[in-house]
Amino acid sequence: MNRALPCPNASGDRESAAIPTAPRRSRFRIATGSTFVILALATPVNAQVIPSTFEIVTAPWNAQKVFEPSGLQNLNPPDARDEIAPEDMPVKQRQQPGYEPVGIRYGSWMFNPQLMSGTFYDSNVFSSNSDKRADIAAVVAPALRAHTLWERHGIDIKLDTASTIYRGNSSLDQTDASLKGNAWYDVSHDLAVLTKFQIAHLNEGVGTLSSPANAISPTPYNLFSGDVSVRKEFNRLAASIGISVDSYDYGQTRAQDGTIINQDGRDGQVYALHGRIDYAFSPILGWFAGVEGNQRKIRGTEAQSLDSQGYRALSGVTIGLTNLLSGEIGAGYARQQFSDATIGVIEGPSYRAQLTWRPTRLLDLHFRAEQIVTETSATSSNGVQANAIQLGADYELRRNVILSLAGTYENDRFFGQVRNDTVITSDARVKYLMNRFATMSVYHRYTDRNSDVSAFSYDKHQVGINVTAQF
Repeated sequence: MNRALPCPNASGDRESAAIPTAPRRSRFRIATGSTFVILALATPVNAQVIPSTFEIVTAPWNAQKVFEPSGLQNLNPPDARDEIAPEDMPVKQRQQPGYEPVGIRYGSWMFNPQLMSGTFYDSNVFSSNSDKRADIAAVVAPALRAHTLWERHGIDIKLDTASTIYRGNSSLDQTDASLKGNAWYDVSHDLAVLTKFQIAHLNEGVGTLSSPANAISPTPYNLFSGDVSVRKEFNRLAASIGISVDSYDYGQTRAQDGTIINQDGRDGQVYALHGRIDYAFSPILGWFAGVEGNQRKIRGTEAQSLDSQGYRALSGVTIGLTNLLSGEIGAGYARQQFSDATIGVIEGPSYRAQLTWRPTRLLDLHFRAEQIVTETSATSSNGVQANAIQLGADYELRRNVILSLAGTYENDRFFGQVRNDTVITSDARVKYLMNRFATMSVYHRYTDRNSDVSAFSYDKHQVGINVTAQF
């Protein structure tokens, strides 16, 4: 079963940047069409179970995110493989000459400091359907990335913090801090060990799926996450197996009447064993199968256990029609059995599709459809089965101006209580690369959650502007 990845906080426009890896000389490392890796192990959650961003996770990193699409293996001999031109990369991940970060080199390490600052307007800061309050907030987010330039192996680490300060509602102020990274060790040209980790202090915003309905403050929590995977290639076949753990330690939030809402019952660990197989029939068509089993040990309360165990398995096809159409379509089965009889068993057919169509080199069109069952530690004391359809587009208006649009429809069915939600979101962004040292972005995000439980229904608009300085 897949772990639901929280989506970026709309208040910050802090999109996960694609991070180029160290030079890849071995066949193992250049097996796919892209040399970019998403280094976003966790971000603040939003109203949805399924994130509305389109992350690109290419092999070998799909060995750790087994349900994320991977590019087809490059079947050409290693000596005949060409470097990928910037214009052949996805619109949001390409780095145009003259706009890439400079960096500070120290021996075989490269350091990239960054500072983002901005402000945004929120029309409904408490995500309430009765007490709608608007406010303006400032965001400051420094970050430092360090990565190796080794011929073989590699380490990529990022340290970042983000502080959000509201003008009129100081109870919503929050600061996140995170140290995350990944590393890979090439045992041979076709065998590698992949690792990733995160140590973080984060906050769940008011109005998110798991936040108490009457909370007026974010819910802080500490996260430790780690994964170790092994990936092996056998000509056209690639296989991986790995194990991961996510440990949560929640704090407390405050209710509207001033009382304290303790969230210790959500403390616990989520253990997972995952594996994936990819086979390339040709340069344009492949087959994959992925499975993940989990064991969740959540503290819960004396009256209700939150422990559960389950699995998710998907199989399907990988498509790679040159630069025109790429992605994966898969179907399978998911089952999660909760110790609490009031939640019971959530099971049934599961599916996932994520496709990118590039009618021109200036335009990427995205489609995503997915069904998942969320883990209790990231939502609430209930099981949730989510179905979502997402459409998005990225357009390169100019080499240094990127327009992005996205829309999502999601249905959340709750187990353990009589509740059914629908969520509609839209996201529009303009990113302007002033030069290699500065970037500016403007965005608007709309969220509308309609729930059977009226306390969870709300709608809001968020409009903001960010300026990022980098080196």
